[in-house]
Amino acid sequence: MNFKKIFFVNIIITTLIVTTIVFTGCPPAEVAEETTPEETTEEVAPAEPLIIGTTDSVTQLDPAQTYDFHTWEIFHNTADTLLTYIAGTTDLQPGLAEDMPEVSDDGLGYTFKLREGLKFTDGTPCNAEAVKWSIDRVVALEGDPNWLVTSFVESVEVIDELTVKFKLLDPIPYFPLLVATTPYTPISPKAYPESEIDSDNTSAGIGSYKITKWERDVEMALEANPDYYGTPPAYKNVIVKYFADSTTMRLALENKEIDIAWKTLEPVDYEDLEKNPDLTIIEGPGAYIRYICFNTTTDPYTDVKVREAVAAAIDRNKISDVVFMGTHAPLYSMVPMGMWSHIDAFKDEYGERGLEKAISLLEDAGYSEDNPLETDLWFTTDHYGPTEDDIASILKDSLEETGIFKVTLQSAEWATYTEYLGGGTMPLFLLGWYPDYLDPDNYTWSWGHSEASDDIGVFYSNPEMDELLEKGQVTTPLTGDERKAIYEDAQKLWAKECPTIPFTQGQLLVVAQKNVSGIKLDPTMFLHYFLLTK
Repeated sequence: MNFKKIFFVNIIITTLIVTTIVFTGCPPAEVAEETTPEETTEEVAPAEPLIIGTTDSVTQLDPAQTYDFHTWEIFHNTADTLLTYIAGTTDLQPGLAEDMPEVSDDGLGYTFKLREGLKFTDGTPCNAEAVKWSIDRVVALEGDPNWLVTSFVESVEVIDELTVKFKLLDPIPYFPLLVATTPYTPISPKAYPESEIDSDNTSAGIGSYKITKWERDVEMALEANPDYYGTPPAYKNVIVKYFADSTTMRLALENKEIDIAWKTLEPVDYEDLEKNPDLTIIEGPGAYIRYICFNTTTDPYTDVKVREAVAAAIDRNKISDVVFMGTHAPLYSMVPMGMWSHIDAFKDEYGERGLEKAISLLEDAGYSEDNPLETDLWFTTDHYGPTEDDIASILKDSLEETGIFKVTLQSAEWATYTEYLGGGTMPLFLLGWYPDYLDPDNYTWSWGHSEASDDIGVFYSNPEMDELLEKGQVTTPLTGDERKAIYEDAQKLWAKECPTIPFTQGQLLVVAQKNVSGIKLDPTMFLHYFLLTK
């Protein structure tokens, strides 16, 4: 694993069928079903485009380099992978592949058969050679997301014109989830350069939409792909409009200049807009988590009692209620709520909040009101939105309520912040995580395994945790009892060791005009443009 991973989030059988409900108890959110228009013999004027507003932005329109959630969302709607998610669920289905893969007896080989007649938006056929070329290109260019291939895939082999085989380094049960991520997107060898990143390439791959216009940080125009192999999108023309801030986007929504406001308005906006009779708010399960990190090699956080004291003292409910106004929920594990194997490990260990326990732990570590523990708490000013300083202030107050902690808040812009992470500069700091793939491994390995935690500035190492996480990666089946028990044990150990401390999990929220339908929200956290209509 490598540092780039953090920035941005039933094997060993002959035939694999992935029908795993990764998140339980979190049904997809959906607005009312779209209605069928009445038939008419009159000439119908072209429909106005459906306009989606967002404060996100596109970074690199190249699957070998892009590693941010919004750009992955664009690829999700314009460039399918071999396997795709069924919208509104966490179940996989065949995408560019005609069926689920055949899996070798040893779990190391995955063979995919492509659909016949596929072609990229530039007219180039999509065959096994194009798939291999695309994956090999991701590996060779060593872009930000390439670890999602190189950490798991040994080689890609062309079997015949429409058949491609992946040979894995280890028999990991969640490889199909990886295949559904953007770095595995087949792209046209004639549209992208082989030996360099093409950040502004709008060719994409094979999806329900194709990009017809893009002006960076202004708007992107999408049009239904006439050559798409699957169900045509519900609405032919979609425009994604980019806003510098949530205030401007909210105004555009209220003025009916946009149809949907998506990622992200402020918590107070959702509360206000809920009263607007012209608008609808749709809620859905989110897999976005916030957490505290320690540099476990820097005093005083080399002492596990001090890390435990922080875990006991923080007030998750206050952050959820005051800062996020209920749009986040208190979280007591790095594995998010609703994901299989989740347990409230920190709550089991410390309760909702254990101030007296925190004081006792600090005293055991040699601190007191006369000998306070002085520490810096770091947060970034420009990456997680304007609520970040409020979160840091509440955490400072929570710790200082012990009478023993003395906290100084420190901040930096994201570019500097990430440099500090790798350099181990910050002893106590805040981060957030969007998933790459929906599996407990993606919420644990990078912070808990000794080979990976240095990259994020945690520097945590525990042979017992390493053994659990390594076993979790290769144990089958994907959501079986044995693998579930491994991650439950890892969460229990995590709550005792505290390399990181989770504190909230965010839900998904969309605000739309009343005439918009087809919105489905699920833990993949992508907006499915191809389902939208008005």
